[in-house]
Amino acid sequence: MTADQLDVDAMLARFRARADAVRTRPLPPVTGADRERFVEQAQLDFQDFAIVADATWEFDGGVLVLRVDLAGS
Repeated sequence: MTADQLDVDAMLARFRARADAVRTRPLPPVTGADRERFVEQAQLDFQDFAIVADATWEFDGGVLVLRVDLAGS
């Protein structure tokens, strides 16, 4: 794949959509430890998708570079 074949903005939009889907995902009818694991996994999924979705990007020598501001500035 070359840089002109990859729509990075569309890819990041898909990650935003995934983060939103995780945030609004209904809880399955589970209780106890299974429910806790489901909630913890949903939080991690949201975090991962949201981090990528918020990245800025550039191509540097044919390498896609995603830059994430973890300081929030």
